[in-house]
Amino acid sequence: MSGNLLKTELMGIPMNTPVLTASGTFGFGEEFADFVDLSLLGGVMVKGTTWKPRRGNDGVRIAETPSGMLNCIGLENPGVEVFLRETLPRLAKYRMNVIVNISGTTVEEYGLLAEMLDVPGVAAIELNVSCPNVKDGGIVFGTDPKAAAAVVRAAKKWTKKPVILKLSPNVTDIVLMARAVEDAGADAISLINTLMGMEIDIHTWRPTLGNITGGLSGPCVKPVALRMVWQVAQAVKVPIIGMGGISSWQDAVEFFLAGASAVAVGTANFVNPHVTMEIIEGLESYLQEKKLSNIRELVGKVNCG
Repeated sequence: MSGNLLKTELMGIPMNTPVLTASGTFGFGEEFADFVDLSLLGGVMVKGTTWKPRRGNDGVRIAETPSGMLNCIGLENPGVEVFLRETLPRLAKYRMNVIVNISGTTVEEYGLLAEMLDVPGVAAIELNVSCPNVKDGGIVFGTDPKAAAAVVRAAKKWTKKPVILKLSPNVTDIVLMARAVEDAGADAISLINTLMGMEIDIHTWRPTLGNITGGLSGPCVKPVALRMVWQVAQAVKVPIIGMGGISSWQDAVEFFLAGASAVAVGTANFVNPHVTMEIIEGLESYLQEKKLSNIRELVGKVNCG
């Protein structure tokens, strides 16, 4: 890399590039150290972390689909205490921005996790609200504006770290959700999370996945993700981290033009562990070709007239 073409800042966090990795697709970052220069990434959104350890779902957890994949991992992780005690100290040597994705079963749990992660070495917190609130009859936080806003307020109360809210696409009005979490104090919005999907084995007549349904991701969701990023960018002032089907620098350019200030690469990491580096190189060449001095000059410049 040369110059400052891709240097940027998000929520006050300096970033060498605006290319991040999406939670659940890149482990804790260290697993990819042999394939990428982690310091070139804008940040690594680490594997979803919960208050207590989780073993994840039983049965088949991943199924390939046309141009994508279904997953129902079930947030398998060692829990926040192990992350703080063992994983976070190991990550310090990589000089990368560590963004911790957290999930809770109550509003109070999100506040607790945010407080525990308000420590050196954590750059920001991403709230995964695509999970049910056990205190409120199982309603999914991410499909109810009031519930999502309550989670943001709880996190903001207990941490000084920037708070990102990850929006679920499984809603009727994505703009309503975005405005609600912005009003609650979210420092940034990431979107989209996975779309709800299903596959059935025609030989056994049973669902392929052990959890019956799962999250759909990969290139097949990109048009939906791009549309939602564009819609939300018209409605909020906080920065947007665009994700959903990004597998090339050309995809990334589309998300910047739609209004994203940064992008996160997810499922493509499974196909090509070098993909983030290729996207960074491609973006730099594109900016040089267009004679632009910084990536920020692309943000929101789609011409819909």
